[in-house]
Amino acid sequence: MTTPHVIASSSGHHSQTATSSGIVGNHFRVGKKIGEGSFGVVFEGTKLLTNQPVAIKFEPRKSDAPQLRDEFRSYRTLNGTVGVPQVHHFGQEGLHNVLVIDLLGPNLEDLFDMCGRKFTIKTVCMAAKQMITRIQSVHDKSLIYRDIKPDNFLVGVPSTKTANIVHIIDFGMAKHYRDPKTKAHIPYRERKSLSGTARYMSINTHLGREQSRRDDLESLGHVFMYFLRGGLPWQGLRAATNKQKYEKIGEKKQTTQISELCEGFPEEFAIYMNYVRKLGFEESPDYDFLRELFTKVLKTIGEQDDGIYDWMLLNNGKGWEAGNVCESRFIVSIVDVIIDLSDTFIPIGAGACNCQYSTYPSSP
Repeated sequence: MTTPHVIASSSGHHSQTATSSGIVGNHFRVGKKIGEGSFGVVFEGTKLLTNQPVAIKFEPRKSDAPQLRDEFRSYRTLNGTVGVPQVHHFGQEGLHNVLVIDLLGPNLEDLFDMCGRKFTIKTVCMAAKQMITRIQSVHDKSLIYRDIKPDNFLVGVPSTKTANIVHIIDFGMAKHYRDPKTKAHIPYRERKSLSGTARYMSINTHLGREQSRRDDLESLGHVFMYFLRGGLPWQGLRAATNKQKYEKIGEKKQTTQISELCEGFPEEFAIYMNYVRKLGFEESPDYDFLRELFTKVLKTIGEQDDGIYDWMLLNNGKGWEAGNVCESRFIVSIVDVIIDLSDTFIPIGAGACNCQYSTYPSSP
């Protein structure tokens, strides 16, 4: 029997509190728990009026670092944006803050595992174009995301019009990089504390520099190469303390030449990395140029952006969903910070949650 890959919280009272009434916000029925962490608990749920499946996230109101209200504000700012789940409700239920959003399919890390931890160039290029567009949409609303990782990008529900759309979730670490009204950019600062996932964060973030749009895009580039290579050169480094570990990761990123990182893959990946690493702190990225790089790769290798991803070819062409038999068809991956001492920085007060298919085996 396979073991569910869920990081459990030490506080077991959350689920009892969350499900005691069975209804939240007068319109949502709480179903089974699909994930938990030190921040709280995530449940599958149903919108009573329409029977629509939703994700219901609970957070203790007395949390050391409450995030749900800020996350709700980000979702509200991005309301109506393609690839951003709709927020249905935010409020208080007893001792908890509650956020209700669309329930989605698996995240890209899950799908990466299902595909043997390698994606084809075609799949990476098609996903890259969507991911750049998602981040551009966030930036257009004067926000930077600050925690790019595969776990925070999810596909849609199978057999729906959003099944092939790569969605972005979990805005707990997003912040404004400019004033939404005046468009005045935040000032450049140094000696900033690390925030985000060390495996994917930009070199400037390692150096303690204030993040801006360029850092989100550099982190995306690291994700693209992770998908192509099956790993990154700075994974698995050992050190006596976590602080030394993060420093080693940053040093390895700085000493790894882009040509080495992208060796064996179309030159457009190196062009992407060089471009985003040379962006100025306040500079507006050319998102169209970056997307066009991957359109060019597809053309060069004789492929089209036809929406047929590697995970759709699994199980003799029946798709990823055909290989997962469980009580519920769908999952939600609302991830704050995955605990991985080898390459993850965990801010004070941040929780860990990895919510996946109940029958999908955990990694060794």
